Amino acid sequence: MWFDTHAHLYVEQFDQDRQAAVERAISVGVDKIALPNIDLESLNDLFALCDLYPETCLPMVGLHPCSVKEDYLDQLNQLEARLNERPICAIGEIGLDFFWDTTFTQQQEDALRIQCRWAEKMKLPIVIHSRESIDRNIDILTDLELSVPGVFHCFTGSIAQAQKIIELGFLLGIGGVLTFKNSNLDLVLKEVDLQHIILETDAPYLAPVPFRGKRNESAYILEVGSKLAEVKNVPLDSVAKITSENAKQLYSSIL
Repeated sequence: MWFDTHAHLYVEQFDQDRQAAVERAISVGVDKIALPNIDLESLNDLFALCDLYPETCLPMVGLHPCSVKEDYLDQLNQLEARLNERPICAIGEIGLDFFWDTTFTQQQEDALRIQCRWAEKMKLPIVIHSRESIDRNIDILTDLELSVPGVFHCFTGSIAQAQKIIELGFLLGIGGVLTFKNSNLDLVLKEVDLQHIILETDAPYLAPVPFRGKRNESAYILEVGSKLAEVKNVPLDSVAKITSENAKQLYSSIL
């Protein structure tokens, strides 16, 4: 069985076939799908999907760094008020994004720290977004000295960065980028034990080869798993078992 640890199946790209996409994933052996939140407006749709598939879809609550704007404190206050509305598997996705816009860098860092305090209080893992910001995320998390685990979602960094993340007690979230030609992620993961890896799709984004450029979905987790099995030179069943067990341990509070 497979565990897609990061998929936005509640967004508009799935409005025409959302349930069919979930059913396709289940039909190929995807047992659990963790749903990271984006902002205040997305949360109701996320929760609604979890209500449709309570045995499969696991909700998170968090403010995505790209959604951190002038009103971020108001958004955080309203999201915090909903933390106990139902059991959630993590605080996420949170973190920093220095790729699209650095206008709100300080606000992003503040939002990250605030949400990490939520995780500490609730004893929940955190899901870190780190596009063009891996080192700064590591620095902040190191300073916070958190007692909760987490994952660096869509990890695409170096061996040295992977080692620092592992030393923090965090996992590496690996998705479709692993299948991209010249990503060099395969060279990094050759040096990383499977015990430190979980798999994700980030659907509808970053579809793996041979679906690159198309809408991603949770069923495509098999392509990521197959590539990782090739990189690690281990049976596909071993990749499924170990990465899924890692994910279940990370999200044990809700499973």
